[in-house]
Amino acid sequence: MPELPEVESVRNGLVDLVSERTIGKVTVRWDNIIKEPESRLFQKKLEGQTIETIRRRGKFLLFILTDYVLISHLRMEGKFRLEKAATPLTKHTHVIFSLDDGQELRYLDVRKFGKMSLINKGDLLNHPSLTSLGPEPVEEDLSIKWMTDYLSGKKRVIKACLLDQKLVAGVGNIYADEILYDAGVRPDRSASSLTDEEISVLRSSIVRIMKEAVEAGGTTIRTYANAYGREGSFQNSLKIYGKVGSDCPICHTPFLKTKIAQRGTHYCPICQS
Repeated sequence: MPELPEVESVRNGLVDLVSERTIGKVTVRWDNIIKEPESRLFQKKLEGQTIETIRRRGKFLLFILTDYVLISHLRMEGKFRLEKAATPLTKHTHVIFSLDDGQELRYLDVRKFGKMSLINKGDLLNHPSLTSLGPEPVEEDLSIKWMTDYLSGKKRVIKACLLDQKLVAGVGNIYADEILYDAGVRPDRSASSLTDEEISVLRSSIVRIMKEAVEAGGTTIRTYANAYGREGSFQNSLKIYGKVGSDCPICHTPFLKTKIAQRGTHYCPICQS
């Protein structure tokens, strides 16, 4: 699933490719991708809307239009591609936005898990998709006080807290493993057991690793590519994710893998405590 760095890379490409373009006809070929409003109204409302810019919140893309905001969650395999109108459609092309320059912004999704919502601009801050999201994983937003207050009394394990999007927005399975290894914290530790010092180190790891991943264009494990069709390169910097059986470069103990919060989880039994 694309996490924050991958979605940010997609956003950057889309800003360059489709900002200030006006949408003409919209074709929805798989109705279940449209969460709200119903598909026919979704298509009608988008006609004549100009894409002012594209923002991001957590893992959500926010297309800021003349009157509306299109909220898009890519889920497992969602992709946007800008194509000439004459380019043949693939069987995985599910939503087509015809643009005023003769090109088409196409949404492709092999698994069809992605979702789109079209809402009034004034409703954005109160939309259920966004109201429960925690701070962005950046220096100016994610404070030690917020993390300490949130984790206080939490019986859940720390990895589950990183994944639920309420502690911090945009962290998924890959980066949770990388962050916890970097911070020296076992993923199955009770969140409330972390000391103030450990929370401070964890915050630093979150901010730094997410920043480095954004700068690398995200991580390509299987099929992720940005709006230009380019892969990310942070997979070359992964320290622990996907490396079960390899030796930890610090203590030379083999990495282990278990399941936490229904996700495959990598950790070092010595360096993470």
